[in-house]
Amino acid sequence: MNAVLRIFVWLLALSLVALPVVAVLNGWVAAERWPLAKLRVHGEFKRVPAEQLQQVILPYAQAGFFAVKLQDAQDAIEQLPWVESAQVRKQWPDVLEITLVEHKPFARWGQDRLLSEQGKLFATPKQLQDLKLPNLDGPDTQTQEVVALYNESRALFAPTGLDVTRVSMDARGSWSLQLSNGTEVVVGRDDARSRLQRFVRVLPQLANQSTPIERADLRYTNGFTLSWGTPVPAAPGTPAQNTQDRT
Repeated sequence: MNAVLRIFVWLLALSLVALPVVAVLNGWVAAERWPLAKLRVHGEFKRVPAEQLQQVILPYAQAGFFAVKLQDAQDAIEQLPWVESAQVRKQWPDVLEITLVEHKPFARWGQDRLLSEQGKLFATPKQLQDLKLPNLDGPDTQTQEVVALYNESRALFAPTGLDVTRVSMDARGSWSLQLSNGTEVVVGRDDARSRLQRFVRVLPQLANQSTPIERADLRYTNGFTLSWGTPVPAAPGTPAQNTQDRT
């Protein structure tokens, strides 16, 4: 037997051994002999419908234990609206395991998205369109910075009895806030935290129930300007209040 024939015979023998293995691993044959018959889901499972998850995973599970493409199955699950992350594993002999993490809304982001507690953005589901959440906005790459200033400003204003309902960063990095009493606070780009601290220190002296602060502009080195709203009618016998702009 010459060398070429020996090589041919060797390759033929190798293919006869390898092809059945390849066929099984690709689900071409024998998928029914090692089916994936059980689905186990771990983690909080509140908003993703079970039937929707089964519908997505079924085409992958039908390939059988050896041929199932775990990464493709995981990618498909992570496309579901409420899924933040997923991990897919298989367990011998017939179990497909899914570890699921659902989005937990933390705040609204811009006009039509939500920001999860894990810092991921996702489209606002219809059932959450009326949910009361803080309003945050900014470049998508600055979610952590926006959340950080929101948390810090809430802590700053808490002693005054006010909450922060909106924090926004524009494309130039300029900040603005809105307080729970409706006051708009324009902070600017530089030294946002120190400007807010300076404003909060004097806010108790400026607060006036009959003439609410409509807008505070903090974009000054050594001070700020205030715009006062329409005075609330005072009770009989109450002294009139000064409503002019102050710095």
